[in-house]
Amino acid sequence: MQKIFLSTLAVAALVLPVSIFGQAKSRVSPHETVKQTIDGNEVTIVYGRPYTKDPKSGEKRKVWGTLVPFEKVWRLGADEATLLTTQKELQIGDKSVPAGTYSLFLMPHNDKSAALVVNKQTGQWGTKYDEKQDLVRVDMKGEPNTSSPDQLTIAIDKGSSGGGVLKVSWEGTQYSVDIKNGK
Repeated sequence: MQKIFLSTLAVAALVLPVSIFGQAKSRVSPHETVKQTIDGNEVTIVYGRPYTKDPKSGEKRKVWGTLVPFEKVWRLGADEATLLTTQKELQIGDKSVPAGTYSLFLMPHNDKSAALVVNKQTGQWGTKYDEKQDLVRVDMKGEPNTSSPDQLTIAIDKGSSGGGVLKVSWEGTQYSVDIKNGK
């Protein structure tokens, strides 16, 4: 009887603080999962899709250079950190990423270039970033996006001769980098 009481007390001690104080942070934006098979390698990205309009005021926001400052690491999405999962080694630009799951961040330099940050730490709320956990930083090319999406959009397009292209589009800019299976 005493063991049952102590076990119940131990479980309550673990669960009660989580249920009272550690409630999950509520998501503000819709979330999406993007999957693409690149030369036999399934690549998955899970991310929050913030809107250009402020969720509280409804006002349209300037994204690049303002909401997402230039030369600062940004969580590449909304809410919890964006996740990249690759079943096999992946080559992103000129950098190698082993099979596994990683968090993605972005450091836009201007509307013509950015750095994609692949970080080894996962499971954190999006604003928690530890540069010491960076696996690689990869240069991305920026160009005008004529569709000018109202929501952040991440896509993986297959290449016509193998490999693919990872694209990050929002407002009037699209950043992209080639991807292919690792060596």
